[in-house]
Amino acid sequence: MNLASLDGRIGPAEEMRIPVTDEGLLRGDGAFEVMRLYGGRPFALADHLERLRRSCEGLRLEADLDALAGELAALLEGAGPVDALLRVVVTRGGRRIAIVEPLPHRPPVARVATITYAPGRILDGLKTLSYAGNMLAGRLAKERGFDEGLLVTPHGRVLEGPTWTFFWVHGGALSTPPLEDHILASITRARLLEECEVTERPCTLDDLRAAEEAFIASTVREVMPIAVVDDIELPAAPGPVTLDAHARFQRRVERELAAAAPA
Repeated sequence: MNLASLDGRIGPAEEMRIPVTDEGLLRGDGAFEVMRLYGGRPFALADHLERLRRSCEGLRLEADLDALAGELAALLEGAGPVDALLRVVVTRGGRRIAIVEPLPHRPPVARVATITYAPGRILDGLKTLSYAGNMLAGRLAKERGFDEGLLVTPHGRVLEGPTWTFFWVHGGALSTPPLEDHILASITRARLLEECEVTERPCTLDDLRAAEEAFIASTVREVMPIAVVDDIELPAAPGPVTLDAHARFQRRVERELAAAAPA
């Protein structure tokens, strides 16, 4: 059973209902965040709520985020010390939704297919409910026998995954595409930039062919090695740089959770 909060009312997610007229449903008009729970404790909660606030402001969406913060605390108390996901949604119809979900099962390494994608501009930096294009990219990759999609512009600029950030290694050096390429300012990405020596630079298909390692970074996956991109088999999955990045990220999670623990 998934536990949910709808405008402060807590119960089984399967029993929660919103009006069919809510424009979050009808038009994908709303904002959301997803974060990891480690033993029932959310990682980077303040950062996720701040990005949610920015998304709401960018959408000109009024939302009572103070009320939401209290509702999240009550939901987490009810969920207990679980390793799970916390999904938070605010809609144009005025709904505040939070759901504690089980962690999805994923393979230890990913096989990735490139998907041609032209990023929009008006929603730059906003994490909105308008995710149909991202979800389709993942389905198109699965139709081709891969685990994940990697978004690449029509001009061959490698961007990110539909729900994750891309990192690659060449000559032992770790790189990731810059935010100026219209990718999302991932919270996991920001932590890795602080914990690892990373260069932000554009990535091309030629860079992929020359890569020694690559990995996915996201709230859900943490650091997940990539073994294959299209017909390119990477030499190491996971390689030493990927393993080091994952270890550094996990230590960062432990430090932040320890610092936030009640005295």
